[in-house]
Amino acid sequence: MAEVTAEQVQRGRGPDPSVLARRKLVTREVKSVRERLTSSTGLERAFDYELLRVFAQYRMHGTAGALILALCIGAAACLWVPVYKVTAWLSVVILASAIMVVLCRRFLAQPVSEVRIRLWRKALPAAEAFHGLAWTLILVLFAHVDAPGAKVFVMTTLLIVSALTVMLAATIPLAVYSGLIPVTIGITLFFWGRSDIDSITMALMAASAQLFFIFLANRLYTSSVATIEFRAEKDALIAELETATANSDEARRKAEEANLAKSRFLATMSHELRTPLNAILGFSEVMKNEIFGEHANAAYKEYSSDIHGSGQHLLNLINEILDLSRIEAGKYELNEEALSLAGIVDDCRHMLNLRAKAKGQSIREAVEPQLPKIWADERAIRQVVLNVLSNAIKFTPQGGEISIKVGWTANGGQYVSVTDTGPGIPEDEIPIVLQTFGRGSLAIKTAEQGSGLGLPIVKGLIDLHGGGFHLKSKPRAGTEVTVTLPAERVMDTLAALPEPEARPAAA
Repeated sequence: MAEVTAEQVQRGRGPDPSVLARRKLVTREVKSVRERLTSSTGLERAFDYELLRVFAQYRMHGTAGALILALCIGAAACLWVPVYKVTAWLSVVILASAIMVVLCRRFLAQPVSEVRIRLWRKALPAAEAFHGLAWTLILVLFAHVDAPGAKVFVMTTLLIVSALTVMLAATIPLAVYSGLIPVTIGITLFFWGRSDIDSITMALMAASAQLFFIFLANRLYTSSVATIEFRAEKDALIAELETATANSDEARRKAEEANLAKSRFLATMSHELRTPLNAILGFSEVMKNEIFGEHANAAYKEYSSDIHGSGQHLLNLINEILDLSRIEAGKYELNEEALSLAGIVDDCRHMLNLRAKAKGQSIREAVEPQLPKIWADERAIRQVVLNVLSNAIKFTPQGGEISIKVGWTANGGQYVSVTDTGPGIPEDEIPIVLQTFGRGSLAIKTAEQGSGLGLPIVKGLIDLHGGGFHLKSKPRAGTEVTVTLPAERVMDTLAALPEPEARPAAA
């Protein structure tokens, strides 16, 4: 069996699901083989007990009916046989039924762990053989009776008893054979040496019926085993489901604890980091601008500028991590108001225009006219547009072109689409760049370094608004990012309220 690799441990992942499935299957097979080896029937040990339990229950429930049948047959037999002989025969049948009931009660009363399967698989068939022999003794009563209908009565009685034995003892084939053998031997001896057509016909019918009963017993046994197997599989699946549910609850509890710890950590660290960062940014800006005088060495001014830029980058990274944490924790609250999507896009373009011109890039904007306002969080929508547009500027080479489109969606919502002429992203890396801290390999080689949080934040903020996010890209063909807002957030122009009618002056 495969083991967890070191690479998987380093990545923080568990073993492959297929490996776990194979382990579970092998464990189940080993357990099943061990159970079969300790069983007396080739089935699992639990199946042996279940078959015996079903036999005992059937026999317990069927005893009352069998005794009523015996009393009816005994009353009918008095038409041909003296009452004292019938009474003796009924006493033997009742004794056999009583022994069967006592054994079945003792078996059902024992705890499962104390049941000796092999012993009971011998005792219960022996009791069934005695029960069959007791019924077969009716042939002794009619051995010298030649009255009309006597042979038919005896044959019908024994065939009914055979059918009853098959139905009640089908879960133990040995018990079925033990109950049918005395009946079969008795019928054979009863008709032995009789050559009249009636006897031959009834003997053939009895033989055919016994063969059919044996076939029926095998089918019933197979059906019983299949039912028990299905029930065992169902119980195993339920147990696995309960275990998986317990594991899931435990994992969720640990995840909630980890999320709470992360939130506390971020809240603490944001304060602890921002306080010294503000001092670093303030003092580095003073040194960069040479407010208290020129530096003795010109390199100090460059160092101060680098310190200030690094501090700004670190502060932006902290803010992005906090925003993403609030989004993932569901604690980002939207401050919704009526705003113009086209106006926000135009403001963001003006803010980033200097950065684009520094790289010789051109930004084209196409906005559909007369777009109504939308109901959304202005800060969130502005951050979405800034992140998407700044990514396009960052990953577009010198002299590239960026296109911004704002318009209607097919279902009545509004969209913003940003297309660049950058290096693009391979299709198999698109899920990576949408993950937290994920960056494409080609983009890393050809563009500035980034934190990998921009697109996850964009997707999270758009999801909060019930909108959609779509990224389409090909290597060396550029990237197109489209964010959409649903039609429910588009504010239609409301009709003017009707003026109240003037009331007539009082007379």
